[in-house]
This record gives sequence, structure tokens and C-alpha cells, in this order.
Amino acid sequence: MSTSLLIVSGLGKSFGGVRAVDDVGFELAAGELLALIGPNGAGKSTTFNMINGQLPADAGSVRLGGAELLGRRPRDIWRLGVGRTFQIAETFASLTVSENVQMALLSHDGLLASLWRRATRHRRADALELLAQVGMDAQADRPAGELAYGDVKRVELAMALAHAPRLLLMDEPTAGMAPGERNALMSLTRDLATRRGIGVLFTEHSMDVVFTYAHRVIVLARGRLIAQGTPDEVRAHPQVREVYFGSGRTFGAAGPAVEVAS
Repeated sequence: MSTSLLIVSGLGKSFGGVRAVDDVGFELAAGELLALIGPNGAGKSTTFNMINGQLPADAGSVRLGGAELLGRRPRDIWRLGVGRTFQIAETFASLTVSENVQMALLSHDGLLASLWRRATRHRRADALELLAQVGMDAQADRPAGELAYGDVKRVELAMALAHAPRLLLMDEPTAGMAPGERNALMSLTRDLATRRGIGVLFTEHSMDVVFTYAHRVIVLARGRLIAQGTPDEVRAHPQVREVYFGSGRTFGAAGPAVEVAS
């Protein structure tokens, strides 16, 4: 991988007497998909939300291309080139598919406060190009509320890409999706990340997705990073096997036979 895009070091967060995240550090390169996994209470969501500015950190550093993110508001972090998708896809059901992406473009251009400017007239050609990248241009004029859930996730991805992010944070991107939809979305995400040089950090409960599409995996347990490396390295790590399955159980060649709750 190339020079690191994101560098996280010494990240820490406590809630009362509970150390939710304890001295976590990792790096992410442009064009790389990095999966953040761990059992319930491992600190995944807390780590994710500190990087995005939704939670203040007690300690550490999060640098994106040399710029420190800690201490900034989520909006300011977004303006530095950090996009995000959510476990439950967030689109405007009453707007068309194209209008959803045009609203994202309005936000990117700093024009949402201009109430006279309607999404239907704003950069439609650019919206259609983004929709084409996620395979949704043929449904541009359909109301988003009529879409199948897998297609809603594609629209949400197009909306995130409207900001031309350098870093994309994806929170449980395949939650609620059928296996075929999962594979289609993550294959698309990996292809887009590679072609556009976007670093992708994602949390995911489906281990088949993690071990198929992540370039590298980091594993948290009780707030601490216990393993990181390629999918094969993490799959073979004895502490990871112990945390997930107990002694004597291993990940299979194609990934574990069960899914791990987030």
C-alpha cells in the first residue's frame, strides 16, 4: 500500500470508570478497505465515532493527510474529505433517486441554505454520473421510497461519493441485506475505492463480507487492539479465534461459519 492516508495513534475514551477504547492505533492507505471488527462491547462504535467527531476523545491523535481530526466538529471533518454511510440507510424517501444525489451535491457546494435553488435543477448531469458509478442511473427518476433496500444502499453510496471523499467511513454497510446484495455492494465499494483512491474504514458483523472484501482487518476486544493484518493473518491469529469462538475453534478457509454480532 502507498503512504498512509489515515493515521490513528493512542486513541482512548472512558465512560465513568470503564475504558471503552484503550490506546488504539492503526493506519489506512488510499484505495484500501480496512475492516474494524470485534465482539459486542469491543469499542468499535466508540472508535468509529471518535474518528468522525461524534464523540470527543480523551487521548490520542487521528490524522487525515496530516490534518488532525480530533477536536473538530463532524461538519468540519466532513469538509476535510471524510464521508460516511450508516447502518440504516439515510435517504429522502419522497425525493427521486436523482434528487437525493443532487441534494448531496447542493450540500457539497454549500448551497443548502439557498432555499430558492431546488435540487431538481442542480447538477443533474453530475448526479446521473454518480448514479451510473453505482449502477442506479436507470432508476434516477423513481422515488427513493419505492426502491429495494439494496438499491437504497447504492443511492446512499452515491450520495457519499458526491462529496468526493478521501476517506469513507461505512457503519455496517451490509446490515439488512441479502447475501447477493451484500456481495454486489461490497464488490462495488472495493472497485470504487481502488479506482478513486478512497480509503475505506468499515465495521461489519458479516464475517464472510470481512474476509472476502477487506484488504486488511483490525480486531478490538475490551477496548484494545488485539490483532491486525491481512484476512489470512487475522483468521489464523490464536487470540482472535479465542475471542470469537473459544479454544479449539478456527475460521474456515472461506471465513467463519457464523456471523458475529456487532
